[in-house]
Amino acid sequence: MQRIEYGPDPSQFGELTWPPGAPRGVVVVVHGGFWKAAYDLSLGRPLAADLADRDWVVWNVEYRRVGNGGGAPQTLQDLTAALERLRDPELDLDLSTVVGLGHSAGGHLATWAGGGGVLTQVISQAGVLDLESAHRDRLGDGAVEAFLGHPPGPADAAYDPIALAPLDIPVWCVHGRADDVVPLSQSEEYVDRVQAAGGRAELVVVEGDHDAVIDTGSAAWDRTVSILDLVG
Repeated sequence: MQRIEYGPDPSQFGELTWPPGAPRGVVVVVHGGFWKAAYDLSLGRPLAADLADRDWVVWNVEYRRVGNGGGAPQTLQDLTAALERLRDPELDLDLSTVVGLGHSAGGHLATWAGGGGVLTQVISQAGVLDLESAHRDRLGDGAVEAFLGHPPGPADAAYDPIALAPLDIPVWCVHGRADDVVPLSQSEEYVDRVQAAGGRAELVVVEGDHDAVIDTGSAAWDRTVSILDLVG
């Protein structure tokens, strides 16, 4: 595992892990935690280790969060910069397959970043994909308002994945049936919006709660791995 900075702030770095075998592609892991500084990229390390063992190069990204200089637009700027860092010729990465894999708020960030030209696929795990409905439902005890700095409205469409749907790349929304942190409706409504607009999105409902999808010993995680097997 190699720590690589993509900016001067202490939170502007990622951990790049190379596999033991020939790389199948790159997975960009974006951790969740409702964009709050209380959570960090340690959440993504078990996923990174598991995926590297499966011959993926893994870029586990940290970013500024609410409470340490983050929020909109800083957090989104960080994710853009982290993805652009992968283009550095010194890293010598094959970027023909770059999958964004984000959990919860990380699902929001990875899906949002799907329009930036670096990612070739997105897997959202229990992602917060509709900021207005997430705000109405008070997800994360008002996390959306804290992230934006105000209640969401039409001016925030540029930050909201459902408002930006469909992307030009495919999106899989993996979501636990028993998730009581980010409701399944977040993924259902996003997929419905994408499909209605002629885009490519698939809802993958799994058994388990909010964190089952990032438990590398779970059947829910196996479903994510099976999607990666399709693209890699």
